[in-house]
Amino acid sequence: MHFKLIVAFVEDRKTEAIMDAAREAGATGCTVINNARGEGLKESKTFFGLTLETQRDVVLTLVEEHLSRHILEHIGEVGEFDSTPGTGIAILLDVEDAVGVAHQSKEISEILEEEDL
Repeated sequence: MHFKLIVAFVEDRKTEAIMDAAREAGATGCTVINNARGEGLKESKTFFGLTLETQRDVVLTLVEEHLSRHILEHIGEVGEFDSTPGTGIAILLDVEDAVGVAHQSKEISEILEEEDL
């Protein structure tokens, strides 16, 4: 079984929706790293030296490669990444190897069979 890693940088208020969307699209779980910070095209605004920006989370989702594009597109739609600037981004990375996912292989195999992939 081959895997991909979806890394999504999202506004913290959208984290739960992104996790739910990933599960709806076939992901078996997610890991969230809280309190990330970043900048886009425009520099963050400040007010008396305090940054006025929303908090970000990083959502990591290890998925089977055949499901990866569908999951990526679904979380992008739910997170409004393309339609609303500054809401977040998601990237898809190849995973050379993974351990600790053997217990999920049966469930993933069943999903792939249902999807006929």
